[in-house]
Amino acid sequence: MTTQPIPQHELLREKSLLKTLNLADWLFAACIIAIGALIQIKLPHHMDLYETVILWASALIATSLGWFFKPMRWFIIGSVLAGYAAVGLYNGNIANGHEQSGKFFLRYLLSSQSAIMWQCALTAFAFAAYLVGTLTAWRQQKRQPETPISSNVLLKIASDLAWAAAFMGFVGLLVRWHESYLLRPDAGHIPVSNLYEVFILFMVITGLMYLYYERKFAMQKLGVFIYALLCGLVGFTLWYSLSRGAHEIQPLIPALQSWWMKIHVPANFIGYGAFCMAAAFGAAELIALRGSKFLPDAAQIEEAMYKAIAVGFLFFTIATILGALWAADAWGRYWSWDPKETWAFIVWLNYAIWLHMRLVAGWRGKVLAWWAIIGLFITAFAFVGVNMFLSGLHSYGGL
Repeated sequence: MTTQPIPQHELLREKSLLKTLNLADWLFAACIIAIGALIQIKLPHHMDLYETVILWASALIATSLGWFFKPMRWFIIGSVLAGYAAVGLYNGNIANGHEQSGKFFLRYLLSSQSAIMWQCALTAFAFAAYLVGTLTAWRQQKRQPETPISSNVLLKIASDLAWAAAFMGFVGLLVRWHESYLLRPDAGHIPVSNLYEVFILFMVITGLMYLYYERKFAMQKLGVFIYALLCGLVGFTLWYSLSRGAHEIQPLIPALQSWWMKIHVPANFIGYGAFCMAAAFGAAELIALRGSKFLPDAAQIEEAMYKAIAVGFLFFTIATILGALWAADAWGRYWSWDPKETWAFIVWLNYAIWLHMRLVAGWRGKVLAWWAIIGLFITAFAFVGVNMFLSGLHSYGGL
């Protein structure tokens, strides 16, 4: 009597990442190494041991992203090339980007503020394309209810516009970093030091994360929910720039003059971006649960929402630990129950309980969708509300 072999689980049958790599992947890795080496050679006077470690850790992360999500290869290489082109056009003189007398491509495309304004415009265009494309697909679905319609030309254009918006935002941040050194050679800094800069970073991260989930789950119709939120952020960013002059590059205050900022803030905003996206997925799930056959299946949307919260929770946890280490380095204690720290803990606890109720208690459906939406308001208060209404050790981030 022969025994049949036990079939392997699907996850165990998947190839490891290294076994899936091709020549293009290794060429991309070589490009990233070359870029890292060039930065190391060109800017040794701006880099100590910690920043050298951050540089090569960033190169490793960039390579991994390009291997894991293939479209990120052209995004990363293209952003670096565009940033380097801006550096060449500046040629060490910030006046070359002047609004009236500067060089054409800097004035209208590659200076940090020009690139960020392009990001804002492209985000609005992406939302419009997602909206019209979704409504078009809905009308087609009504005419032909038996034929599932997952995408159309407008939705594909919307995805391209979303990529372009994230690209220009990231280029704007890279160029703004260089501009800070042109303005103040002894006080240049990574552009994540105030609310204006982190809002740009937030939109870039949220856009890129959504584009990954859009491709993974084939859910282009959910772009309208994500980009409705991002358009709200665009409105705030424009108001903040025009009414408060927030786009002006300012020197770092002493509390932020630390290499910890370069790793704590990006990790934090990966978490924020994931939580924002999960709330948009929650809104879509509520509509799907009401019997809509137009949107993807509610269970599929919830799976995407769960994965987004799991990723956000991981990075928010890492950011909280890094923040505690930074606090110990700066203030001599890991935790002081400052309002920002307290609300960060509330955000962490909120999503920890959400994950527990889904994974352990088995909760599904409407309650988790509403919880994800409410979680966005909790996160938003921790992000902006604390700076507006409360004071403490983190008051330097106020509006």
